[in-house]
This record gives sequence, C-alpha cells and structure tokens, in this order.
Amino acid sequence: MSDIKNEEINEEVIIIELTDDEGVSTEFEYLDTIPYEGEEYVVLIENVEDADGVIILKIVSEDDETETYEGVEDEDTVQKVYEIFRENRKDDFDFTD
Repeated sequence: MSDIKNEEINEEVIIIELTDDEGVSTEFEYLDTIPYEGEEYVVLIENVEDADGVIILKIVSEDDETETYEGVEDEDTVQKVYEIFRENRKDDFDFTD
C-alpha cells in the first residue's frame, strides 16, 4: 500500500487501543470506516509520529455495544477497501506511491 501523511485536519482525533492475542496493546488513530460488499472495515494508522502505512481490519459486531476487529486475509479485499478509503479521503491526506 501507499504511504500516507496526515495533513492538518480540524477534526477530533480518535484513538483506539487494540490488544493482540499475546496481550500486547498498541494505540491506533482511527481514520475511517469503509462499507464494502456487505461488511464494514476500519482504517487505522499506528499512533506514532513516524507511522506512514495504514492497516485495514474487518469490524465484527459482538452485540449492540461491542465490536471486535479481525485481520483481513483476502488481499483483493484489502486493496479494494484501501482504494475506496483513498478516494474518499484524497482531500485530507497526502498519498504517495
């Protein structure tokens, strides 16, 4: 995927802390939610100053109040979701190839 640099956006930053299977927590900045083929995907970037690549995770609703996120195995789906994100947010970010 392309690199991404966050331009100055006058929006509130939403930080999501995810914990992996080994109990390691990492903070990510929420960038967008993308619907694609009946599913929803979240686009995140690690919450560190030099982060430049996004990750895309599938949103799984556990109940009305709880969501979990799963890695996406299908590279075609990841690429399509990324392309939608890139098109939707082209005015907010400086995408480089």
